[in-house]
Amino acid sequence: MLTMVTTLVMVGAQTEPAAARRHGVNLWGDLFGDHRPKLRRGARPSSVPIPKPRIAALPLSVPLPKPRPADAPAATPEKPVAARQTPAEPEKPAEQAASPPPPSACRLALTDVIAIAPSIPDIKGPGECGGGDLVRLEAVVLPDKRRVSVKPAAILRCTMATAIADWIRSDIAPLAAGVGSVISDLDNFDSFDCRGRNGIVGAQLSEHGRANALDVRAVRLANGQSISLTDRTVSRELRESVLHSACARFPTVLGPGSDGYHEDHIHLDLMERHNNYRICQWNVWDPMPQIAPLLPAERPEEAPPRQVAAKPDADKSEAAKPDPAKSDAAKSNAAKSDAAEPDAGAAKPSTKMPPTKKRRQTRRF
Repeated sequence: MLTMVTTLVMVGAQTEPAAARRHGVNLWGDLFGDHRPKLRRGARPSSVPIPKPRIAALPLSVPLPKPRPADAPAATPEKPVAARQTPAEPEKPAEQAASPPPPSACRLALTDVIAIAPSIPDIKGPGECGGGDLVRLEAVVLPDKRRVSVKPAAILRCTMATAIADWIRSDIAPLAAGVGSVISDLDNFDSFDCRGRNGIVGAQLSEHGRANALDVRAVRLANGQSISLTDRTVSRELRESVLHSACARFPTVLGPGSDGYHEDHIHLDLMERHNNYRICQWNVWDPMPQIAPLLPAERPEEAPPRQVAAKPDADKSEAAKPDPAKSDAAKSNAAKSDAAEPDAGAAKPSTKMPPTKKRRQTRRF
């Protein structure tokens, strides 16, 4: 090692002047930081003295680091300075980042004992449509464990599904029992639908677009009977009972007579308004009058014969009318008698009385 260093020093000392003259630069000065001053324009290069290089004494042996112990922990690469200056948030595991949010209080309360309503992902858009904490209401479980199927299944918010389940369990099921049967199905006319009110394009967003409304058309019983809530032939007392129960539970109830768009179904929603304002517009119409038959009923055979009262005045008037045949015969006989008499042209005394004038009477009113 010492011999090699000495050889390199001697070779560098011999080649330095020639290399300096060839390149015009101080190689040892550039190597050890001894820079030559820059020459001004017009100055002679020979007038500037060339400093001699200073060779620092090199150590005879270069110390090496100690070997790394075998039991030392593995070295971790350091982060860049820029990354260390801004503190970064701790990285979350992949499983924790993809985990769904915790269930809401409504979701925890709506168990399989009350309704069959699995949760579905949130709906976002288009526009303001959609919402969170959504469920698919498939059936309502009655207190006696019977199921009332919702056909088709309704996509609703958890709060709206809970209100429908409570309404069916507490109000509609006892009404069906009063008829003598058990409710089996609920006719879902419409649930979630991204549209304007009454299906009008450009109108204000309906509560159906927020999954906060349900349209009910009828309920079906286990004996096969279907009770339409807007049918006039259904008992008025039954329809009024459904009306009062719905208006007590839902802030908005629209039916026949409300706006012309709800003549064949009932609209229910949980829309919140200022000062808890509620809308209950549902006219329970009376049954339509029966149409009279076109022809009267036949007269029974055992009925007594009809008696027609006599009309004396009519008989006298008919008798007073002259018979045209008799009058013609009388005229012909009179003509014959006139022709037979010789003095037919003689004047005969008139037996008719002269007409008398009636006095005009003045009447006052």
